[in-house]
Amino acid sequence: MRKEQHRGTLPFPLKQYGKTALGAPLLYAPCKQKCTLLAIAGIHGEEAETTFLLSRILRLFAEPLQSVAFVLCANPDGVALGTRGNSNGVDLNRNFPTANWSPKTTLSKATLESKRITELSPGKTPASEAETKYLIKLIRKLQPAEILSIHSPLACVDAPAVTPLTHFLTEVSQTPHKKNIGYPTPGSLGTWCGENSIHCVTWELPRLAPEILAQKFARKVAVYFSMALMLASLAASGLYFGFNECGTMFSALNDVGFKT
Repeated sequence: MRKEQHRGTLPFPLKQYGKTALGAPLLYAPCKQKCTLLAIAGIHGEEAETTFLLSRILRLFAEPLQSVAFVLCANPDGVALGTRGNSNGVDLNRNFPTANWSPKTTLSKATLESKRITELSPGKTPASEAETKYLIKLIRKLQPAEILSIHSPLACVDAPAVTPLTHFLTEVSQTPHKKNIGYPTPGSLGTWCGENSIHCVTWELPRLAPEILAQKFARKVAVYFSMALMLASLAASGLYFGFNECGTMFSALNDVGFKT
């Protein structure tokens, strides 16, 4: 991993996978080999801390990972505007073409304490938005077995099944695993993944300042990402590892010059 003085910039060029409704480039960090895990942040523009954290994780590495690819910001227009939805006022996480997609207005909370009354559109039709279409196209190109979708600030790990990633995130963030988020999410990325045989883990970050999130989680998650392919193989044999075990294994492998 790079030394702190070298982490001010991204370590390698990103590739463009599309354009937003306003014409901003949609970018991703590819991996070297077959993609087994795609990490996505910033699908809700008001959750910019997710992009901040994923960038801090990516900047720890000197080169692309073997099997993990990254979308640092799936909704750059929303982040730039400071809005949950994109520039068309569409909640992208209600715009995926799922069996339960609904044209009804979607509601969200302005804060954790607020009522769920803030209105956004789910789009005129499923996958009506450029950001949704291009993300689907990228996922189909990469064909990951698992997707990590980073959100905030509900402080939980939402996933239909326990995988090495689910197990790791619940341990490292000390937040509960939930099989569903507890309210309807028609047209969500997670639902679309389920319908397309992709396991989706939604990591809801705790309500913390971005730099605290980075201090608590960036290096630990980077260690996991660097070992993702190996851990997936071990999990197939029923072996699951938390952060302490991952860290010990990572150090031992580095000592003998193994490339993770």
